[in-house]
Amino acid sequence: MNNIKQFFFNKKILIYGLGKSGVSAFNFLKQNNEVFVYDDHIINPKFYDIKKKQIKFKQIDNFYFDAIIISPGIDIVNCKLSNFLNNNKNKIFTDLDIFYFFNKKNICITITGTNGKSTTCKILNDILKDQKFDSRLVGNIGNPILSEKKIDISTIFVVEASSYQLEYSSYFKSKYSAILNISPDHLERHKNYKNYINAKFKLIKNQSKDGIAFINYNNTFIKKKIISNKVFSKIIEVNYKKVKKELEQIKNPYFESEGNQENLSFIFYIAKYLKLNKKKMLNTLKNFKGLNYRQQIVFDSKNLQIINDSKSTSYASSESLLKKFLNIYWIIGGIPKQGDKFKFSKKDCSHIKAYIFGKHYRKFKKNLKNKIKIKHYLDLKTTLNMIFKNLKNDLSNKKKFILFSPAGASFDSFKNFEERGLYFNKLVKTYIDERKNIFL
Repeated sequence: MNNIKQFFFNKKILIYGLGKSGVSAFNFLKQNNEVFVYDDHIINPKFYDIKKKQIKFKQIDNFYFDAIIISPGIDIVNCKLSNFLNNNKNKIFTDLDIFYFFNKKNICITITGTNGKSTTCKILNDILKDQKFDSRLVGNIGNPILSEKKIDISTIFVVEASSYQLEYSSYFKSKYSAILNISPDHLERHKNYKNYINAKFKLIKNQSKDGIAFINYNNTFIKKKIISNKVFSKIIEVNYKKVKKELEQIKNPYFESEGNQENLSFIFYIAKYLKLNKKKMLNTLKNFKGLNYRQQIVFDSKNLQIINDSKSTSYASSESLLKKFLNIYWIIGGIPKQGDKFKFSKKDCSHIKAYIFGKHYRKFKKNLKNKIKIKHYLDLKTTLNMIFKNLKNDLSNKKKFILFSPAGASFDSFKNFEERGLYFNKLVKTYIDERKNIFL
């Protein structure tokens, strides 16, 4: 599409979906275009300027639009404007597309994957900032990609991209791209695993000849896609065993799990192409504290460690921690992901006791039975209370680990994984404050 900046000038544009990305797209485009909005829900009164441009469902066919910007949460196949969108497919763009059209000359490093992408993006952004680069952390991590100000040619963008964002992005290109890992996720949206992989793969498929793509050396699904598709970018296979020496230099317990080491290895590979200072990089990694609710250590003593991994919404996202520790009290619950499977054998689970909370316990139990010792309770508070009671009766001298890695979505009882994680931390603080002398 030629002269794309001119295309987004003095045009009539519809934005569908008013989450963070939709609001930022409205603010970005409103100066030079006539922008209208539609949302399936009532628009928050605080967005007064936006609300004035709202179109009702019955009005939608009476308007002509030059472009339609859809938010990541919109599924074209299953939404109120499904017929309208299908009739206007060639006009659909995403915020990633708009960003690319206006920032083609900037270095962009885009990371996707099923697990670990937020943490990997945060680490890379910290490294770049510590080395005095003007680096911006944007995308699925919570900072909309069109919200950044004071951008110049030296600005580097570290983009976290979800499958929802990539699915309908047809023009977005990233100089550097990385697919950390792939396991079944969001199948309620993508319908099947193949569609989910296809959404992730668009990150590589859309790259130009000067692009560089980093993939896990043992990711057979992505390798097959590369072979069967016309790919222009240079493909780099990342093998964490080949950067073992560098990984061993990092004195930070946060990076001890195999999953974190695999994701961190991508940063070492990318760093070589960005010509980053290795000594400064290791210092950044040494001081990295992690993100809240992602393998977050909320209590640690000689006898007990409690880890909050509320971000975990699948078995695959819990597995690296289950491998890392012995004597684990594993708290599971929420809404199980469609098609998700627990891959551990009975032998692999000998060090784990599973505590399932919530109304979906039967689905978890079906996956875990005959492999692991299971108890189930009504809610998270009761579950944690029972674990603390059981800990008092555990007379072994070995250190115990309470692992809150739910392997399920949070929406049955919480607004999101952050709210669930915050609630867990509050419960832990209450229990520990009351019983601290027992666990020191």
